[in-house]
Amino acid sequence: MELMLRFFANFRETVGQKTIRREYADGSTVGDVLRDLSDEHPKMELFDDDGSLREYLTVMKEGRDITYIDGLETELTDGDRVSVFPPVAGGSRSSPHATHR
Repeated sequence: MELMLRFFANFRETVGQKTIRREYADGSTVGDVLRDLSDEHPKMELFDDDGSLREYLTVMKEGRDITYIDGLETELTDGDRVSVFPPVAGGSRSSPHATHR
């Protein structure tokens, strides 16, 4: 089956492109795809030492967070789109637009 894998922010830089298409065996899961990506791009640091998905990562299947489906065991079907978002940090307590009293 063919999947579309989408990457955002620094993951896009690590992979070298925003979108790639890959072939996977029928019955593959999100975990299978992420383990392959982790092996290919170790700098992505997708997993903790215990094999669980790193905290604050967001992985979506067809626009739906896998946390609310079956997590890493979420099954994929031909044509699915898997999006991988790195942790997002930003902002500060002191914004240039903040009013200080």
